[in-house]
Amino acid sequence: MSVIEMSGLRKEFTVRVKAGRLRREKRTVTAVDGIDLRVERGEMLGYIGPNGAGKSTTLKMLTGVLMPSPGEARVCGLRPVAERTRLAMRIGVVFGQRSQLWWDLPLRDSFELLRHVYRVPAGEHGARLARCRGLLDLDEFLDTPVRQLSLGQRMRGELTAALLHGPEVLFLDEPTIGLDVVSKQAVRGFLAELGRAGDTTLVLTTHDLADIERLCHRLVVIDHGRVVHDGSIAALHSRYGSRRMVVAELDAALPRPPELPGAPLQRVEADGHRLVFALESATVAEVVAGLAGLATLRDIAIVEPDIEEVVARLYRMTAEAGGATVTGAP
Repeated sequence: MSVIEMSGLRKEFTVRVKAGRLRREKRTVTAVDGIDLRVERGEMLGYIGPNGAGKSTTLKMLTGVLMPSPGEARVCGLRPVAERTRLAMRIGVVFGQRSQLWWDLPLRDSFELLRHVYRVPAGEHGARLARCRGLLDLDEFLDTPVRQLSLGQRMRGELTAALLHGPEVLFLDEPTIGLDVVSKQAVRGFLAELGRAGDTTLVLTTHDLADIERLCHRLVVIDHGRVVHDGSIAALHSRYGSRRMVVAELDAALPRPPELPGAPLQRVEADGHRLVFALESATVAEVVAGLAGLATLRDIAIVEPDIEEVVARLYRMTAEAGGATVTGAP
């Protein structure tokens, strides 16, 4: 059994909108529009989309906060709303700026209270806390009241609080929002280590695509409540025309632009001393070998494709298709 299963998952809201100067009428808004998805144990899944795409709504249905309209969801084999109490013992949740820590208590006391809330044996709790203390550098502010912590420190505390009861699934909604560079690196490093251990399934929603690139092996993109891509980041680049680039610095400009099979020349820079090629079917080694026979190479650089540009292109194509799914799973 998959650890997360969604079948025809849908969520509709009824809102009131103006229909004249004094009159309002009810209108149904679809936030999630029939998602079918399975997530296996130990996967690190990036779940992204533009504002209003349905990301947070999906997570709220998976954690038992919202009831699906039609459709069904199961997490750890449990129905999120009907079995919410049992599910809470098996999942961890970090929702952006919403805190599960006690504002006026030292961080250490919040962790101890959560041990009793989740009924975690002292030995297990101590071992997990020791691991988090080491990976997230918690010791310097364990005895500081939560209200006095910086945003980065508090987020490290939130991650620890979500993991102290040993959840099978960790849901993260914008875990690095507003963090400085150092704090982001600490959080990403911790989550990467958690993923390598393979004990916890990770579902991450974020607008920071660097989080996805560094952490997630599988990427699901939704738009208008529908899945428009499900696969690897490499598959996303391949589908939407993104390519790795090879930038070659030459000692002297060539008399004519070179032609290399499988690596079309994109542009010539620096008065002909810098050439930029796109890798289609050729490898970096083949490009270097081809150029070495034509000119003296000063330097070679490989530029990875920009995922933000690719995702933006995907959204544009989805909008042009009228919101229809433009790709399935690879």
